[in-house]
Amino acid sequence: MIAPIVTFPPKHPLHILHLEDSLVDHRLTTVTLRRAGMAFTIAHADTLDTFIALARTGAFDVILADYRLPGFTALDAWQEVSLQEKHPPFILLSGAIGEAAAVDAMRLGIADYVLKDDMARLPHVIQRACEVHEARLARERAIADLATSQRRLADLTEHLQSSIEQERAAIAREIHDDIGGALTAIRFDLAWVARHTTQVQVRTHTQAATSMLQHALGASQRIMMNLRPPILDQGLVAAVQWLADSFERRTGVPTHVRTSAANMALTNDMQLVAYRTAQEALTNISKYAAAHQVRIDLSDCEGVLTLEISDDGCGIEPTALTKPKAFGIQGLHERARTVDGWLDISSQLGKGTSVILSIPLPCALPPKGEMQ
Repeated sequence: MIAPIVTFPPKHPLHILHLEDSLVDHRLTTVTLRRAGMAFTIAHADTLDTFIALARTGAFDVILADYRLPGFTALDAWQEVSLQEKHPPFILLSGAIGEAAAVDAMRLGIADYVLKDDMARLPHVIQRACEVHEARLARERAIADLATSQRRLADLTEHLQSSIEQERAAIAREIHDDIGGALTAIRFDLAWVARHTTQVQVRTHTQAATSMLQHALGASQRIMMNLRPPILDQGLVAAVQWLADSFERRTGVPTHVRTSAANMALTNDMQLVAYRTAQEALTNISKYAAAHQVRIDLSDCEGVLTLEISDDGCGIEPTALTKPKAFGIQGLHERARTVDGWLDISSQLGKGTSVILSIPLPCALPPKGEMQ
């Protein structure tokens, strides 16, 4: 039988560990590999203790092992090797193993097997096992790199969300302290002018200015509420109810809120994530859903905070949930991850949409006044 053509990089010789009690078979293995043009070094072990000592050095690219040896089998050697992280391919090279036993061994994780009567196949089997091993290691590295990138992205998202909320709070305070204070002072001045003038035209202008000023005050209050709603200080239930009432007044769409408790022991971060999720969901409903009714369910049962916002509107196209520029939806998912939560969106065309936020609750939370 003609041996398959095998090519190995000459500058990177393989380091082989051979577990074999027959010195003749060990030498035959060495000759077979040399005839195939393989660049390699080979270490020989004929006892389990010697094998274990050599295998633990981690210096080998591939392991060859006879199946039956005095007092033990290759499976005993494999049990030791399999415990090692990123262990090299383990190939059975034996004349005393049936095909069924070889298949069972491969199910345990052994890379391949070669019968001694078919030794010419060995170089090809080694090359294939090494290629599969390298591909597996590359895949594991890629998975690890992806996980690292996802963790970094999650950390960045959390940092950005925190920075945004801090900036919103700072802007809200500035609007309240500076703009709100100035507008209130102007309103008092206009009222003084209206009381002390006798000119009808001046009164007319002050009344118009006062009306516009009142509109500006209302707008500034709405902006402050959107930036950092003070009502969150009263708890998530009150804040969600306020959102629902505001949404109903603004859109005319009946909005019903159902909660499992009047007060819920939540961290500030959990409250803010849930509030922003409800806010974004209601904004999307007002823009796109054409809904006739909205229902909000808020529950803290069974160790999970669950917020569900459902509507009976037109629904969402399936492709819209996964399109690359669905930043609003992606933002909700990323925001949920900042508190170890997750977001589910289910929708049917013509039958409405449900947005469900789930956040695991700690076993025991401190009293509300102690939350950070």
